[in-house]
Amino acid sequence: MDQEKWTAVDAYFTDTLLDPDPVLDEVLARCERAGLPPINVAPNQGKLLYLLACMKGARRILEIGTLGGYSTIWLARALPEGGMVVSLERDERYAALAEKNVELAGQSGRVEIRCGLAVETLERMIGDDEAPFDLVFIDADKENNPRYLELSLALSRPGTVIIGDNVVRRGQVADAATTDRDVQGVQRFCEMMADHSRLTATAIQTVGSKGWDGFSLALVTQ
Repeated sequence: MDQEKWTAVDAYFTDTLLDPDPVLDEVLARCERAGLPPINVAPNQGKLLYLLACMKGARRILEIGTLGGYSTIWLARALPEGGMVVSLERDERYAALAEKNVELAGQSGRVEIRCGLAVETLERMIGDDEAPFDLVFIDADKENNPRYLELSLALSRPGTVIIGDNVVRRGQVADAATTDRDVQGVQRFCEMMADHSRLTATAIQTVGSKGWDGFSLALVTQ
């Protein structure tokens, strides 16, 4: 198997199982024209986020890492009336584009993008006693994943689902001798999920248009 085949299979599933979506196509085109890194979730992965949020019946969703708002829109579409996605983005330029993309998708009333360092924003949210979230999607700098997990747990309750993206790192996650800080962050993130008394978790490898990667899925149990 190679990248060309993986991409073709992703395209098959997207073409077969997802309805044509000119709005999301335009969102991706805008991100490309703006020079954003092409690290958004793939369309079939976006649909997976949507389905997980629907199955959870999530009303409040926390997203750490907005980029251009592509995954944000998928999550917002899963919300019932009165639901909200709070999405955190460090880069002001990315956040501004994401707000325009969310508006294009007709989801502005369901999305609040907060700009700044995610750790600091999360700490303020905890200090402000913000209401807990039903689903958390962690998809930002991997070096800080352990801290994101710790802070997300303070904004969770029993039944909250926590999804971590990009946990395979092209297989480097299994390298105990790695010096890559992002890989080390993912390793510590996984160790924390395994050891934490409030969590039960697993992780899945994937291949597709984004290459060899994967995601973690955790449930807050208490």
